Amino acid sequence: MEPKTILITRRLPGVPFEILSGRFRAGASPPDTAMSREEFLRRAAGAAGILCTLADRVDAVLLDAAGPGLKVVSNFAVGVNNIDIPEATRRGVRVCNTPDVLTDATADLGFALLLAAARRFSEAGRFLREGRWTGWDPWGLLGMPVAGKTLGIVGMGKIGSAAAQRARGFSMRVLYHARHPLSPERERELAASHRDLDALLSESDFVMLCVPLTVQTRGLISRERLARMKPTAVLVNIARGEVVDEGAMAEALSERRLFAAGLDVYEKEPQVHPGLLLAPSAVLLPHLGSATVEAREGMGRLATENLVAVLEGREPPCPVN
Repeated sequence: MEPKTILITRRLPGVPFEILSGRFRAGASPPDTAMSREEFLRRAAGAAGILCTLADRVDAVLLDAAGPGLKVVSNFAVGVNNIDIPEATRRGVRVCNTPDVLTDATADLGFALLLAAARRFSEAGRFLREGRWTGWDPWGLLGMPVAGKTLGIVGMGKIGSAAAQRARGFSMRVLYHARHPLSPERERELAASHRDLDALLSESDFVMLCVPLTVQTRGLISRERLARMKPTAVLVNIARGEVVDEGAMAEALSERRLFAAGLDVYEKEPQVHPGLLLAPSAVLLPHLGSATVEAREGMGRLATENLVAVLEGREPPCPVN
C-alpha cells in the first residue's frame, strides 16, 4: 500500500521529521521559519495529514488546496483559532491540538509578567542600561505590591487554574470569570470566587486573561471595560491579542488610567501597536508562553501522536472536533 502524504509546515521541537518521513511521504525537510501562504497552499495538495502551527491559516481555501484526501490537521498549539473548525468538521477532517503540556510554562510566564509589570522591571532595566542610575533613591521607580492583592482571572480553564494556584503563594484573593463556573468543590480547592466580568474588572488589582479566542471573546476587553479597571491595576494577557482592544489599552496606559500591562500576545502578530512600544509601563514579550524546552518538546510529541493516530485509523489523544 502506498504511504500517505504528510505536510509539516516548519521544523518543530519534538517532531521527528526523519522518523515520520520513513513512514509517510513527507517531501522536503520543513523550513526553519514560517512557511509562506503560497508555499503552504502548494505543498498541502494531496496531503492526508498536516502538522502546522498557529501561524498557519487553515481555512476553506487551504482545505480546497489539500483536497478530499485530507484526514487530519494537527496543530502545534493549544489554541485553534487559526483553523476553521466548522469547515474542517463539515469535510470530515479531524482537528487536534496540544493541551496540558504547556499549562505550567504558560502560567509561570503569566505570573512573571504580572510581577514584572507591577514592579516596573522593564522600565527599571532600561533606566540602568542607559546609564541614568546614580544610586539608591527612596522615590525611584515605585511599583505596585503583589502580596495580599486581588487577582482577577478571566477564563478558568487549565492555565487559569494554574495561575490561581500560583496566586496562593502570594496570599492573593482570587476572583474569576468563566462561561461555566467551577464546581463549589473546585472553587474551594483554588480559593477562588466567581464574578461577572464587569465586577471582576472593577474589583481586581491584577487582571490576567486566559481565555481562548472565540467569537465571544474577540474584543472582550473593550475600551468600555478597560474604563472599569482601577487606575492602579495591571492587565496581563497570555491568551490571544485579539481579546483586547490594543489601541484603547495603549491610550489607557498613556493617560495613566491603567498602571501597567504585561503582554505576551498581540492583535496583529508579529506587529505591535506603536502606542504599546512607546509605553514605559508595558512589559512586552514575543509570544513566549510555552517557550520552555520541556513544554515545546512535549507539544511536538503530542502533535505527532495526534497526526499518526488519525492516519492509522486510531482515536487521537487530543481531538478538537
